[in-house]
Amino acid sequence: MAPKRPTGAGALPKPVESAAPIKARPGPLYAALDLGTNSCRMLIAEPQGNQFRVVDSFSKSVQLGAGLERSGRLSRGSIVRTIQALRVCQQKLKRHKVRKMRLVATEACRRAENGEQFLKRVMRETGLRLEIIRPQEEAQLAVVSCAPLVSRKTDQLLVVDIGGGSTELVWIDLTEVAPAERVRSIMRLCTGFDGPCDDGPRARVVDWISVPLGVATLRDQFRDVEDDAARFALMSWFFEENLAEFAPYKEEQAREGFQIVGTSGTVTTVAASHLGLRRYDRNRVDGLRMTSDEIDRVIRTYLELGPEGRRKDPRIGLDRQALIMSGAAILQALLRCWPTDRLSVADRGLREGMLYAQMAADGVLDEGTI
Repeated sequence: MAPKRPTGAGALPKPVESAAPIKARPGPLYAALDLGTNSCRMLIAEPQGNQFRVVDSFSKSVQLGAGLERSGRLSRGSIVRTIQALRVCQQKLKRHKVRKMRLVATEACRRAENGEQFLKRVMRETGLRLEIIRPQEEAQLAVVSCAPLVSRKTDQLLVVDIGGGSTELVWIDLTEVAPAERVRSIMRLCTGFDGPCDDGPRARVVDWISVPLGVATLRDQFRDVEDDAARFALMSWFFEENLAEFAPYKEEQAREGFQIVGTSGTVTTVAASHLGLRRYDRNRVDGLRMTSDEIDRVIRTYLELGPEGRRKDPRIGLDRQALIMSGAAILQALLRCWPTDRLSVADRGLREGMLYAQMAADGVLDEGTI
């Protein structure tokens, strides 16, 4: 266990660099860092065929957006926690001699009055240059990362990325793309949702939306509602109200040929609960398909457990228990609008999308991927 910092200590502890040797590799390594409202996550990977192999990773709950809904600013405590995590990332990048990287910040830094100031401080104290990514590019990259999970039988696709501060939804029409080309046509969207594509057919984006409500921001909006079930119902209703401008919201969707791919800690936690996992297993969760009825049963179980029961449930975990019901409220609202027998669980997202995009741009993936 790491030693506790003295109360009021202003200096950040210097991270200890591991002395473990790094095996030399023939090609360059790539890194992708996603600094979100709740978590700081990074992957370091090398190209491998038409995919990539993860060499190192980092994930830490930093709660950068704590208090943001109330004050409009990133708090001092959140900034200190986040910079500590970013120092660890900087050490990993240095150890692996990574030269090709994309480091981005999302909704918390987009919304905070002091978001740009914070990133300048990050640069001064860690040497890492983060950029605030636009919602559309965030949605594009999340879609690309989920492409391998799309069925050849899917005609209409909804990709949902439930974040801490926002939720991105992208509706894709694949009816004009041959089944064998559908995955590649989605991966080509890393260069944008519009415009011509010289490399082959591109999936058609019907509509996309970035709702400024994620698991943290939605929870904070209804924190003063004491009754657990009432709070859940209000959160789900409120999220659905924010879908009114999303074009497919107005249309009824047949289940046949329709697939939802969900990427978020909420979706993977619901999947782990459905499987009864006491210890999370990515190999069993990533790519799992669930029906609306199966997801509804898990959510009803969460409500029956109540706050205390959810805190003790090993399938949910301590890091997720405070946010699982706001995430479940978002998920329930989506399935109320578009019931499906094919919701695919994606333990992947923005980081994987950034890695694919970097490698594709450098031409280091095998031909035919994008």
